[in-house]
Amino acid sequence: MRVLGVAALLLVALGIAEVALFVLVAHLIGWPWAILAALATSILGMALLRREGARGWRRFRDAVAEGRPPGREAVDGVVGLLGGLLLLAPGFLTDAAGLLLLAPPVRVRVRRAVETRVSPQVAGQVFGPRLVRAKRSQPEPPSSSSGDRHDPPDAIEGEIVD
Repeated sequence: MRVLGVAALLLVALGIAEVALFVLVAHLIGWPWAILAALATSILGMALLRREGARGWRRFRDAVAEGRPPGREAVDGVVGLLGGLLLLAPGFLTDAAGLLLLAPPVRVRVRRAVETRVSPQVAGQVFGPRLVRAKRSQPEPPSSSSGDRHDPPDAIEGEIVD
């Protein structure tokens, strides 16, 4: 519950900062130009959202088709989508953050930060396989009732080695 309260407080603070910055920009360049700039960045955000979504999905599919773990492509796609969403949101602070997330150097740093903060279990599924130590158990002798049934293969016990 405490996290929700802090998030709500930060959201209100962001709204106040966005309004203050918009008024400052409108005072400097004029209200019509400020409104036009806000509309233009929202339209740019819609276009980028569509482009980044399609590009991220295509790169994700290509990685899966090639048999590579799609983690890097997935994170790049999510960062691009977040950048487009921030541009779509009204306000110049969110626009600046969205543009920063779309810049390749920032995108690479954000992807690396995500890769280093993800738990090993999730990282193994998303960013690639981990080293696994496996051992086979001794097969059990066939029972007389199995006859012509096809039993599933024996399970292999294993453990993740980091």
